[in-house]
Amino acid sequence: MDAESPPSLQLPQQCHQFTISEIHLATENFDESLVIGRGGFGMVYKGTITSGTTHLVAAIKRLDPTSNQGAVEFRAEVEMLSNLRHCHLVSLIGYCNDEQEMILVYDYMPHGTLEDHLHKHLTPLTLTWLLRLKICIGVARGLDYLHTGTGAKHGIIHRDIKSSNILLDDCWAAKISDFGLSKLGPVKQESTCVSYVSTFVKGTFGYLDPHYFSTGRLTRKSDVYAFGVVLLEVLSGKQAVDSSLDEENWGLVNWAQEAMKGGRLNDIVDYNLRERILPKCLKEFARLADRCLNSNPKQRPTMAEVVACLEYVLALQKKATSMTSVHKRLKSLELYFDTVGGEIRILRRFEFGTISAATENFYDDNKIARCSFGPSMYKGRLRNGQGITIAKPYSNSKYQDYRNEVSLLVKLEHENMIRLLGYSIQGTQVFLVYELAVCASLDGLIFDSKCTLLDWNKRKKIILGVASVLFYLHQHDVIHGNVTPGNILLDESLDPKLSDFALARCLAINKADRIEMDAIRGTSGYMAPELR
Repeated sequence: MDAESPPSLQLPQQCHQFTISEIHLATENFDESLVIGRGGFGMVYKGTITSGTTHLVAAIKRLDPTSNQGAVEFRAEVEMLSNLRHCHLVSLIGYCNDEQEMILVYDYMPHGTLEDHLHKHLTPLTLTWLLRLKICIGVARGLDYLHTGTGAKHGIIHRDIKSSNILLDDCWAAKISDFGLSKLGPVKQESTCVSYVSTFVKGTFGYLDPHYFSTGRLTRKSDVYAFGVVLLEVLSGKQAVDSSLDEENWGLVNWAQEAMKGGRLNDIVDYNLRERILPKCLKEFARLADRCLNSNPKQRPTMAEVVACLEYVLALQKKATSMTSVHKRLKSLELYFDTVGGEIRILRRFEFGTISAATENFYDDNKIARCSFGPSMYKGRLRNGQGITIAKPYSNSKYQDYRNEVSLLVKLEHENMIRLLGYSIQGTQVFLVYELAVCASLDGLIFDSKCTLLDWNKRKKIILGVASVLFYLHQHDVIHGNVTPGNILLDESLDPKLSDFALARCLAINKADRIEMDAIRGTSGYMAPELR
């Protein structure tokens, strides 16, 4: 096969062929105001393809007659993309080859290219580190598919991976584009160990694999090298060839590798990302980029290995980001507790050791019977003899629920409503401390067949007490939102104390005459029919 002959794929029937009239209509006769990009192939226009009542926004790439690309690249693009289907490859809608025009029609990518956001600053948006990692993973998955998952035993080598060929859709998912230089990979046979394709050297300066450049031997690892350059772009925000670097060393790869060798890894990081990357993530990411850029192609990782490494880095960063966020909500919550939203009353902060000792390390015998919803409640006694009740949270407790409960309990007071004393914070868990050492919860008694404490007079007293506190709450525009036997606590005299105000809402605070339906939560079996 000739070194630069087009791939020996059959032109598929499913690829739509547009007429030049349809293209003129879609681009308003190639109106300059619709130009969204310029590349080696030619101009790219934003156009609208109309078919009956259907209107499809598309990116329309028109070959420039003066371009150094031509029929070979055009045919390669059509044949490659018509036979490839992957969520991280740009989709080809169709083409036009009419009246000396060579035109390609793709899905429109509203967020442009990765290059736009890293280098051209066309929008005020700065890509976050998490988003950059997700974009890199998308590109890596697309390349892995090209190299090994296309269904062809030889795979495909892209040969022009760079930030301007990485498009971003409306959800910021990465799409590899521009397959004009792509080549079918080598066919490995039992009689040969050939792992490369001999071609004239083509690609983009700054991304070219030095081994390919010097030998003309194109391998899948040439794409890995180019992807390594993209990783450095993503990390540093600098171009592959950047005049802002040392005058004698404008190449990003050499500059970054020298910095890494000198232990100056932080110097490479984009100033928009400084202090936002977990050190371990930074180290692993830089190490991966360096492996991709190894001068020996055999020492570079496969794209499958690259995907696995990037997913590991993303998982580490997500965990770190989540923990940082938790500690900041906690700080805000602690400040709120100390001032209670500006109220005069200040809650007491208990040391965790104090409440742990009061409950004998949350001993099971001190646990008050509860239903399966809400936090576990424990009775305890402080050293001065004062009885307390402590709500031990579930691991998935929401900090907003704590703020909500505290804001209501410090403003409302009723003999049949539990009284809040203070709080305690241990790690990421928040414990609320109430006065009154209760003997049980209502459900723990009425559902116990052996219990004889509740005769009719006592049950009547409990019902009246709960009704009284609900009437009081409604007078103050408060909806409890989760009235259940498990949330009705009983003191030594079996007087009821309504607890668990995490789901309560104040209509006056919400400035509405009702609570939106999607804001309502509660316990199945106790919710009004209109809320189910």
